[in-house]
Amino acid sequence: MVRPGGRRRAARRSALIVPVGRRYNRRVTLPLARSATSCDPERGGLRFLSPPPEVRISNAFARAFDNVVATARTCYSGSGIVRDEQVLGDPEAPHEKREERRKRRDALARDLYQAGHHTTLQHAHFQFALSNVSRQFLWSFLHSHPFYNSEQVSQRYVTVKPGNYAVPPLSGQALAVYEDTVARQQQGYEDLCRLLLGPASSAYYARYPARRHYTMKYDKEVQKKAQEVARYVLPVATFAYLYHTISGLTLLRYHRVCREPDTPLEQRIVVGRMVEELLALEPAYAGILEDPIPEEETPEYRAMRLAGPRDDTDRGAFLREFDRDLGDRVSVLADYPAKNEETLAQAVREVLGLTRDRLSDDEAIETVLDPGRNRTLGEALNLTTLSKLSRAMVHCHYTFRKRMSHTADSQNQRHRMTPASRPILHAHLTSEPDYVTPLLVLEDGACLRRFREVMESSWEGFARLRALDVADEFASYVLPNALAIRFTESANLLDLHHKHAMRLCYNAQEEIWRASVDEARQIREVNPRIGRFLLPPCGLRQTAEARPICPEGKRYCGERVWTYRLDEYRRVI
Repeated sequence: MVRPGGRRRAARRSALIVPVGRRYNRRVTLPLARSATSCDPERGGLRFLSPPPEVRISNAFARAFDNVVATARTCYSGSGIVRDEQVLGDPEAPHEKREERRKRRDALARDLYQAGHHTTLQHAHFQFALSNVSRQFLWSFLHSHPFYNSEQVSQRYVTVKPGNYAVPPLSGQALAVYEDTVARQQQGYEDLCRLLLGPASSAYYARYPARRHYTMKYDKEVQKKAQEVARYVLPVATFAYLYHTISGLTLLRYHRVCREPDTPLEQRIVVGRMVEELLALEPAYAGILEDPIPEEETPEYRAMRLAGPRDDTDRGAFLREFDRDLGDRVSVLADYPAKNEETLAQAVREVLGLTRDRLSDDEAIETVLDPGRNRTLGEALNLTTLSKLSRAMVHCHYTFRKRMSHTADSQNQRHRMTPASRPILHAHLTSEPDYVTPLLVLEDGACLRRFREVMESSWEGFARLRALDVADEFASYVLPNALAIRFTESANLLDLHHKHAMRLCYNAQEEIWRASVDEARQIREVNPRIGRFLLPPCGLRQTAEARPICPEGKRYCGERVWTYRLDEYRRVI
């Protein structure tokens, strides 16, 4: 007997994300479909020598594949919501009837998939717990698109221990060179963690003079600042562990493109394991799982072939040309529409239904961008994408060319709504050192000498691996976090405003902070009525009369930044 409301409660539960535990482990695991095994790297006899990636689904929709069809059928349902459990019907029904409903479910799912009606595949999400994956793989593949959420271990705050890195399939002298290079980088990291304590302490207590009397309490913060900068010498092969949540649709896309550069072997291993986990939980996804695009058929591979062979001289010429345009900036404004301010003003009037006589351009821009008038800009919870007035900002656009370190861009790319066209890294690499030096390192001669020694050693190892005919895919794992990355990034004003609110904060990573200061200054030059409202969170909250002015609590940067003009922004740590 079903209690009143029982069916309604069951319907609500059916689409919830639930922990994946022993109940799922008892399900029958079907053999992988051919398209799943096509991601198996061992067919080519290649495997990493380091511990293999650990991949498991930690949370998932309870009836993910049934939900694909239930959401589709709801679009055409004349009797309300189609619940997940209705797709296959009564579990006590005869086997033949259940099997017939299963075939109809699978046929409809395939039809939707082939027709490109993929929104139904976006509802069900899967949270993966990943370990033993490299920072290079995360930057190149896992975090290079907007449709995910990740929380990963931070090299800024967690000490990196020896031996914690990926080792590609090398042997003999190549393996010895690889291991020696990484050992030198690890030693350099440990040395710099120690050497940087002096300049980090000076900078820290200059910012917080009252804390000099409580060094026992705050020296741990100084150590974190030193460690944050020392990590620049670690290899991009360094392991990370993280939670990574994606929709079923995104995982299908991962599988389809898992052979694109720059880390195709690691991609195939990790994505292959993710697909195995998915099919163990929901075998029906095998029916819509396509084979990966062969490496030689990817657009990147074809474009590189058409461009013809290039050597270090060609690549070096490109790098110098790019840097010449940047000058001394981290980020340079490359393009913007000529009528950004006028377009923004008109969009505000359209939202409010007002003529120019009632609301001038200046007043319209202040209405949407002044936190004293648009109080949503002072909220800790970003509400701008839901605010009708704030959405007027999406019509203004800015494009920047940037040069950042691999480690800084790994954080920068997490701003998924300010997308970039990042390079095929192998197309930029030469045997000459090409890196970014953090400001704190430049403050101390001993630190700078040690930093440069590790950079020279890193590129020496990379060059020796190339001379031993090691492919750039594997040789590049020894390059340091300081490796320079060059790219173009674009954003509309709404998303750039949010990014600057986060990254003009003095607690932001130093390189991203410098890039954001560059960008805000240049926007003020070309669009002064817009640019004057690009502020850190304390500046926005102070104008919006939100309290406390600094939302960081115990993480307060120690500076009254909301009282500074943009041309007064200075920091080392």
